[in-house]
Amino acid sequence: MQITTNLFQYEFMIRAFWAGIIVAIIAPLIGSFLVVRRLSLIADALSHVALTGVALGLLLGINPLITTILTTVVTAFIIEEIRSNRQVSGESILAMILPGGLALALILISIANGFNTNLFTYLFGSITTVTNQDIWIIFVLAAFIISILLLFYRQFMYTSFDEESARTSGIPVRLINHLFMVLIALTVSVVMKVVGALLIGALMVIPVISAMQIMRGFKASMFVAIIIALLSVLVGLIASYYANLPAGATIVMVSILSFIVASFLKKNN
Repeated sequence: MQITTNLFQYEFMIRAFWAGIIVAIIAPLIGSFLVVRRLSLIADALSHVALTGVALGLLLGINPLITTILTTVVTAFIIEEIRSNRQVSGESILAMILPGGLALALILISIANGFNTNLFTYLFGSITTVTNQDIWIIFVLAAFIISILLLFYRQFMYTSFDEESARTSGIPVRLINHLFMVLIALTVSVVMKVVGALLIGALMVIPVISAMQIMRGFKASMFVAIIIALLSVLVGLIASYYANLPAGATIVMVSILSFIVASFLKKNN
């Protein structure tokens, strides 16, 4: 009981837990569709673009979360537009976005006179620096993402598993794909403040892969992935607080341990 009291006597830890819980719900939701679509790397690509948004926000004196959202959404839309027109393959687009986003971020950082503490919190994650304004932005975005997923769940699932069949059945595949890319961009923007740009893909993908080791069925694995992500965030936050470790990195390491456990359970069943 003493541990719980000590942990929650600080407002920044309460905000950290709220942010972590929200992120732990939406990250696996989007990640489940990413894994099925075999687009796991797109989260990493957009995370590099997100750094550009952060640098731009710091340079202009605007809340970096706002400029990150705008930057990633526009980039996600452009990626899907190029991919859907089959001008360039998906892998080639990501291969350009990964270094391109980082390069532009470094240029903006240079203009802003180099790295500073604020930028490092976005690069490696600093959930304990989440502000009340960040919480509200994260909450509103999460509510929007979940609402869209519920509203278009059948279309998203059908398109993810068989795009051609979805097209012939009358589903507006192009529109659904663009909408899904926007949801990915929003999720990346939200997750970045919690685990950092370098670890975004891990929290969105690892819990999903872990769940798929022990569950059959898309809905079941998605539900278990959320539970794994929640446990990873909660255990990671508590461990990082008492062991004085980086919160984002600790959360990801806990999620990796969950994958090892899930793989062991699968092997012995």
